[in-house]
Amino acid sequence: MENKAHALAAGLFVLIVSALVAGLGMWLTRDAGNYHAYELSSRAGVSGLQPQAAVRYKGVAVGKVTHIGFDPQINGNVLIRIAVHENTPLTPSTFAVLGYQGVTGLAYVLLDDAGEPQARLPAGPSGLPRLPLRNSPFSQLADQGQAILGRVDEAVQRINQLLSDDNQQRIGTALTEIGQAAGSVGALGRRLDATVSQRLDPALAALPPLAQETSRTLQSLQSTSTEVAGVARAWGRTAGQLNAQGGALEQVTVGAQALSHAIDRFNHSTLAHIEGVSDDASYAARQLGRVAANLNDNPQALLYGSGRAVPGPGEPGFAEPAVPLAQP
Repeated sequence: MENKAHALAAGLFVLIVSALVAGLGMWLTRDAGNYHAYELSSRAGVSGLQPQAAVRYKGVAVGKVTHIGFDPQINGNVLIRIAVHENTPLTPSTFAVLGYQGVTGLAYVLLDDAGEPQARLPAGPSGLPRLPLRNSPFSQLADQGQAILGRVDEAVQRINQLLSDDNQQRIGTALTEIGQAAGSVGALGRRLDATVSQRLDPALAALPPLAQETSRTLQSLQSTSTEVAGVARAWGRTAGQLNAQGGALEQVTVGAQALSHAIDRFNHSTLAHIEGVSDDASYAARQLGRVAANLNDNPQALLYGSGRAVPGPGEPGFAEPAVPLAQP
């Protein structure tokens, strides 16, 4: 009977401790906040995402994943249902993307703001609002993996072509020719050293006499320049005398001005008188010509004057004079 009492006490103790642990767990995991439910639909895979995974907005935990399944509205899409705290500042431009925690492979839902309004997605059969789910960088990398592998394969093939036997032989030949060229450059350098030592030293020895000759030439040029400067000063004095007041240039200028005035007077007075005399002579010649013409036509004008002459016998207008009657 005593053994049964000990077993009953131990069982009661285990039950009480289990109830306390359960109550403590419920107390620790309690959440008195209000949440709003949203749905996410994606054609991409959601590997690593589990129910109760965290939902973060700009890195801040704001909820959790409540359900993962298939979208009955769109065949082939994955439906994710999340609960977001009511104080989360969601806007019409908010979108979701899957994030991954380091190297563990566990995923979570990351909410972010695009900065520009986006078209609202129609609600699903459950009536919950939907947020757009974009592909994560890892999904994009997986989508481009085939193209990347193709490019890597092409690069490897080109490297193999570059390192083919023919190209390796050509590279070896090029290196040999480069070595020969280096040897030729060394020989050329040695020849230049010998040329400098054998021929340049005599030329350097001849430089002092050449410098002396150059110095004498410079002295001659200096004396010549001094003489030229004297000639230039003499020309300058001559030019000053010519340009001085009352000098030759001024006298020539005064003579030219007097000649110009005489020409002007001749043009204005003498030529005008000559033109008048010429006009009078022309008029007298015309009058003389007219008188000569009249005398030629009527020579009797010298005797009878310039009156009309009486027509003679046989001329038009001739009339016989009347004969006076004899008186008885």
